[in-house]
Amino acid sequence: MSVNDLVLVQGMKDTKVTLRRWNERPLQILGPWVAISFTVALGLLGAVWLVAVLSPADITGVLVPGMVREPKPGDYLYVLTRNALVLALHAMACVAGFMAGSSIPLSASHRSGFDRWIHEKAGRFAIAFVVCATTFSLATQAYVIGGDASTISSQLGISPGLLVLALLPHAIPELTALFLPLAAWLIASRRDRWDELLAATFVTVGAAAPVLLLTGVIELWVSPQIMRSLAGV
Repeated sequence: MSVNDLVLVQGMKDTKVTLRRWNERPLQILGPWVAISFTVALGLLGAVWLVAVLSPADITGVLVPGMVREPKPGDYLYVLTRNALVLALHAMACVAGFMAGSSIPLSASHRSGFDRWIHEKAGRFAIAFVVCATTFSLATQAYVIGGDASTISSQLGISPGLLVLALLPHAIPELTALFLPLAAWLIASRRDRWDELLAATFVTVGAAAPVLLLTGVIELWVSPQIMRSLAGV
């Protein structure tokens, strides 16, 4: 059996064992992930509020489906696609962590010379990718959403804080779901259980998907009504 085949077999074995073990106590596994993800979501919303307060409103305005017109199926598809891309980016962090902390070291241990050196360094690059991807995701979301929030709050004649409050019914569960893979990565890295991250990828994406389907509906058909009510429109 080649080294690559050995790594693949061991990775799948670790994943099956992890999933079987987690299935016996799902709440104990999901609970810490949700708690950390929820905390990150609150932090991001705080950053969004700060960016909205500091950013000037765009005079061209922002089209908000549900406010100026009825939401269409295309709007829902757009929301789902946007969230799917973010979730995929965060899931890649789990996969990269699995490769860096489990698969690559195992592969390196069966190699020698320059080939081994390359594999040992690749793990560090994978970890660096996770850090950069996470930072990029958080910073981009805070900047883009905060800028839009500044413009929308100006259009409605309400404060950015009040707007963020109106968005909480969909924003909190949506962001919590999106950050589940990152929460799993943080816990696994702290416990040095990199071998669990491939299983964590499947579980977190599977748990997040139905939540995102629901929050897309709330974002388009419920949150705009809350904004209207707060703005007195």
